[in-house]
Amino acid sequence: MTTARGRAEAPALAVAAFQPHALTLARRWRRLRKRELAQQIGVTATAVSQYELGQARPSPATLARLALALAVPVQFFATGIPAPATAGHPHFRSLRTTTQAERDQALAFGEIAWRVVEVIEQHLELPTLRLPSLELPEDTCSRDLETAALAARHAFGLGDGPVPHMVRLIEAAGVVVLTLPDVSERVDAFSHWYGSRPFVFISPSKNDKARSRMDAAHELAHLLLHHDAEPGSQILEREATAFGSQFLAPSSLLRDELPARLDFDQLQHVKRRWGLSLKALVYRGHAMGIYKDYTYRRAMNMLTEWGYPEPGDLGPREQPSLLGKAAGLLADHHHSFGSVAQQAGMSADLLRVVLSAGSEVTPRVTVDT
Repeated sequence: MTTARGRAEAPALAVAAFQPHALTLARRWRRLRKRELAQQIGVTATAVSQYELGQARPSPATLARLALALAVPVQFFATGIPAPATAGHPHFRSLRTTTQAERDQALAFGEIAWRVVEVIEQHLELPTLRLPSLELPEDTCSRDLETAALAARHAFGLGDGPVPHMVRLIEAAGVVVLTLPDVSERVDAFSHWYGSRPFVFISPSKNDKARSRMDAAHELAHLLLHHDAEPGSQILEREATAFGSQFLAPSSLLRDELPARLDFDQLQHVKRRWGLSLKALVYRGHAMGIYKDYTYRRAMNMLTEWGYPEPGDLGPREQPSLLGKAAGLLADHHHSFGSVAQQAGMSADLLRVVLSAGSEVTPRVTVDT
């Protein structure tokens, strides 16, 4: 049990083990500029910069004010968990529509989640990372992407059928999947490595199963194909979309199932079977030469007029479950929620945000009285 004396001594102890990067992490998570944070705690922006660069340490009183302003316990700055070694660059699809601060916040959330994973792995063995090694030729064409997608399907043991659950598939392969919290509503799905594990982040903004499956397959493509590539290229994004679509429904299998004429009733049947949107199916049919240019344009115009959600709703989006299940197992083995939060150096509220992002949230039924 934490005593009053222990709470009083905590800032002084944290100063001794202060980690500059942890301050940057907490500030980016709260989406505060150095100047804004400095004003809240009564120091200069230069002082905050010096703290983050490791050129100076905050006093115990200043560290306590930092913790209060950033809504983290003082232990957050002194957990002994170093910044993760990251491989490659994050692949954001929304570079043009989001600010750097929004992207920094999303990446900070990922690192906070990585802290939780580090603590969990001290007590549980999470799925071993099992991603196939794939290489694309320098001048990549659509056939190369189809071949890579088929090789990946074979490596995952998928056979000739649809992917039952795209998010569960990559979680079982050791990828940590998280739903982005509401604070990052303008950031679309993206992927990034934290330490030795890749993380995939899915946006909850559209509660659509086909969209979530495609998001997960798209980010899998970045993890498999674009290890060292600079993010932001439209070429890479098109490659990831093409790979993801082929991974979910290879052309060799899809070709015989698409209706020869534009028939949305039949297309909805194909949509339910493969878990691809009608727009994706029409696009694929056009790419395979099944639908001529006029038919393709007419179909896309019709879908645009119908709007979102498109006909043949597949139900709610696919959700992650790995971290939620891990938390349940820890509780079964007498590792309390509070002890996990303490080891990760974060508040119970912040831990709940992370675990909720990695858990399947079931709809709540309400009854009017």
